[in-house]
Order: sequence, then structure tokens, then C-alpha cells
Amino acid sequence: MSAKKTQKFAEREAAKAKLSTAMVSPVRCRQVADLIRGKRLEDANRMLLLERVKSARIVLKLLRAAMANAQQKGVADLDRLYVSELLVNEGPRIKRFMPRAQGRADGRLTRTSHISLKLAERAGVAAVAAKKAKTTKGAAKGKATAGEK
Repeated sequence: MSAKKTQKFAEREAAKAKLSTAMVSPVRCRQVADLIRGKRLEDANRMLLLERVKSARIVLKLLRAAMANAQQKGVADLDRLYVSELLVNEGPRIKRFMPRAQGRADGRLTRTSHISLKLAERAGVAAVAAKKAKTTKGAAKGKATAGEK
């Protein structure tokens, strides 16, 4: 089995949250999403609090909703959770018109976003340490045999 497949088995989806038609451009929201994707829950929360853009406030609210969902599901340890998936897709465009001079009107598109967030639980620290020890032993043996020759 490949390393990615074994990693997926070691991780367990803890909670998810979804927001449809958020009034923020998907391009701007993806910039914030890229900051916290793959981060621990505590780090992601701290980073979003320090960001001063509208999309950060929206994603922070969604992150807190996912944390509440995880607590409701009965996840034992919130410290082991991390942002496993954060997708920002384009929602419907709201068409508006702005009055201009001499009775004309200019069209304006307001872009919206669909945001979905998934939290997963990392494998236990003991399991990760044991896995690292196995790989280090195997690497050390390989180096010793190569040095002897």
C-alpha cells in the first residue's frame, strides 16, 4: 500500500461544516483558505484572528462551527484535529445595476462562494513515533551495510 493510502487510514474524519452563497469573492477567499489548509485547529484559529480581511472572518466562523460539530460528535481530543480539507468554489453571481449619467445603467456582478471545511483527527503521537523509529532503524541498517563494503 502507498504512503498516502496508509495515511488516510490513520486519519479519521471528525467533523465538517459547509457554507453556501457567502458574499465574498472566491479568489479572495481562496487566499485565506490556502493559509490554514493542513494546519492544526489552534494554529488555524490564531491565524484567522490576526487576518484583517472579510473572508477570514467568514472562514473563522465556519471553522468554529466545525469545531462545535466535532464536540457534538464526541471527538475525545480537539488538540489532535487539523483542517484536512478546505474547498472554495464559485457560487451564483448576483447581477446588479448601477445608475449612470443620462439614464444609462452599468451592470455589476457580485461574486459569491461556496465554502466547505473538513476536520480530521491525526494519528496518535505514539503511533507516529513508532513509525518514525521503524523507518530510522531501516535506514540506519542500510547505511551501515553500505559503509562496510
